[in-house]
Amino acid sequence: MSIVLVGGMDRLGEQYQKEAKNHGVELRIFSQAEHNMGCKIKNADAVVIFTNKVSHHARNEAVAAAKRHGIPVFMHHACGVCTLRECLKCLQIVNGGQSTMDAPNLCKERRS
Repeated sequence: MSIVLVGGMDRLGEQYQKEAKNHGVELRIFSQAEHNMGCKIKNADAVVIFTNKVSHHARNEAVAAAKRHGIPVFMHHACGVCTLRECLKCLQIVNGGQSTMDAPNLCKERRS
């Protein structure tokens, strides 16, 4: 599974990667908006946005790209490693056979 993380804290990047690896997930991190970010998102299985540590521009670009390619978007206000861990668990449940439409109920977070 490949996940794109938009936002978060730069200093936690290594820990985010370690947590993703522990869950068997390939993680790509965009702590801020990048040139052609939409093109870089298109192959992801899901997009996770940490809304308290990201610009509106980066958030809007990520959401628009995900919608264009039919990729589910999960938004969390917190940006700690524990938040990522819970989100990865939720995504594994969703990919384990349950519908992505059930994800907001499982994760107790917003989905766009």
